[in-house]
Amino acid sequence: MNKRKLFGKMLTAGLLFLAVAPLLAQAGGAGALAGANTSIRSYWEPIKLIIQAIGAVVGLIGGVRIYNKWTNGDQDINKEIVGWAGACLFLVIVPQFVGAFFGM
Repeated sequence: MNKRKLFGKMLTAGLLFLAVAPLLAQAGGAGALAGANTSIRSYWEPIKLIIQAIGAVVGLIGGVRIYNKWTNGDQDINKEIVGWAGACLFLVIVPQFVGAFFGM
């Protein structure tokens, strides 16, 4: 009988929680999401410029490293060129892609 009372109390508490949870979840959520959307949109252009500047710096560093290896006579620079070029291309294209994907 004790287990039956405990089960009844737990069932009542669970049903009460399921009835109240949707009401608690609706408190100001739309306004917060709209504010976050506006904030992210205002920050996106400076972030995009910073990412592109980082891509330019990475490209310069990669170019210097590849030039250094080449002048030192290293014959296996193809992997290095592909790696650095891929990283630069990624850093330049990703901000454009993300902006287009989210309509910014």
